[in-house]
Amino acid sequence: MTWTGHNLSRRRALAATTGLTVGALLPAGPARAAATAPSASYTNPVIWQDFADIDIIRVGNTYYCSASTMHYSPGAPVLRSYDLVNWEIAGHSVPVLDFGPKYDLNGGRGYVRGIWASSLAYRPADRTFYWLGQIDFARTYIYTATSVEGPWTRHATLPQVYYDAGLLVDDDNTLYVAYGNGAIHVARLSADGRTQVRTQQVFSTPPSIGTLEGARFYKINGSYYIFLTRPANGQYILRSTSGPFGPYTLRRVLLDLPGPISGGGVPHQGGLVRTQDGAWYYMAFVDAYPGGRMPALAPVSWTADGWPVLQLVNGAWGRSYPSPAVPPPPRQVTPLTGVDTFDGTALAPKWEWNHNPDNGKWSVNNGLTLRTATVTNDLYWARNTLTHRIQGPTSTATVQLDHSAMRDGDRAGLALLRDASAWIGLKRDGGVTRVVMVDGLTMDGSWNTTGTGTERASASVPGGRIWLRANADIRPGASRPGTFSYSTDGVTFRRLGPAFAMGNDWRFFMGYRFALFNHATQALGGSVRVTRFELSTP
Repeated sequence: MTWTGHNLSRRRALAATTGLTVGALLPAGPARAAATAPSASYTNPVIWQDFADIDIIRVGNTYYCSASTMHYSPGAPVLRSYDLVNWEIAGHSVPVLDFGPKYDLNGGRGYVRGIWASSLAYRPADRTFYWLGQIDFARTYIYTATSVEGPWTRHATLPQVYYDAGLLVDDDNTLYVAYGNGAIHVARLSADGRTQVRTQQVFSTPPSIGTLEGARFYKINGSYYIFLTRPANGQYILRSTSGPFGPYTLRRVLLDLPGPISGGGVPHQGGLVRTQDGAWYYMAFVDAYPGGRMPALAPVSWTADGWPVLQLVNGAWGRSYPSPAVPPPPRQVTPLTGVDTFDGTALAPKWEWNHNPDNGKWSVNNGLTLRTATVTNDLYWARNTLTHRIQGPTSTATVQLDHSAMRDGDRAGLALLRDASAWIGLKRDGGVTRVVMVDGLTMDGSWNTTGTGTERASASVPGGRIWLRANADIRPGASRPGTFSYSTDGVTFRRLGPAFAMGNDWRFFMGYRFALFNHATQALGGSVRVTRFELSTP
């Protein structure tokens, strides 16, 4: 079953395979004089990278959104914007996936588990950001920080499982959680946010709708709203004028609405946010595999009786809208594309590891050193594989790599990583190093390895330095090609191997990523050094 038109909840799929608050929702009122009139238009998707299950808030003049990362570490990225259109990755709410050894690739694997459909909120009383999410249908975790850059620390572990939760900070700073699949519940937390005080079912999804999940919880002009998705083609909203525990009335926001990405799905499962001058927007994601799920933004108006209405363009989610009227930004955000030379001693927040890394086997010091951390012939079991999202609709990753310290049996390179993968890189055997293109790395629907790769082409490698390049076409609607090339001087690149077909199945949830890896097949001890990574678009 492909992602198009699927009506299977994540809960069922995952089981089968193994708020927004005060600063963001201000009372309605006249536009603020400080806001600037829109002088341009923006184009959807506003972020053509894989950021799904969006929660979005505003604190003062700054917008933040959070997204799912599944098995990638650190998890739950926080993006920042000053205009709702241009975004940068500021940090991660979950510094390490310390939820069991499988997230360390130790005796098990966490693929299609981990961080998903979580919530981000800001509590003015303690000037603190709160992240809340459940893990493995076992318990719910809350992390807090006074700055989205961190440090984020674990605030509480709750025995309750708040599935697809939305966190609300009420006007009196009380914490509420809306959650559930089909049966929607509301919970109230203790004043310190460490225990549950009360929970109650507030709504049962009619059979005619099917499934509702992906809760986002708001208080707007005295009414309580729970924003819910019908995966993967609809969005509904519940409203209560009697308090957070209801009763609630249901209204549809969208269903089978044409989206802004050609070949992509229906925009759904996101959040509402209000600008400084009183305008409202809905940021949803669009299923757009093989790249993943891409955020799209549309204006929202409100009926006289208090219901949101999405502003359409010719009966569809617009590919373009006037830019939001916001104050001038204090600075330009850091682009999601460009060059990273790994300056300093820490990774930029755009990088995420495939599962938790072995921190004794990598370092950053004006360059990235990856020492072999795993002896395996299976990339899906190899620790310290470092990933970067692909920029759509097409983009190219180029890596400058020093391989002079590789040892016999080592494998290092640049991959297009998902449940079916391919890579270009280096094999060192018998004292000889070759550049190779490998495909046929595959997993089944339970995320067990079914193929460890087949070498399709190779060439001799002079010296100890090489440039590796992967080009990815992630336009949705069909399998798309990924191609590989290499250079020995950084100027002239030679194509290596056949095109790799990147599939568009949704069940892995995360889209394709570029991945840097170095693992051993014989013994540990070797290393490679990445001195430059560039993500570019045509």
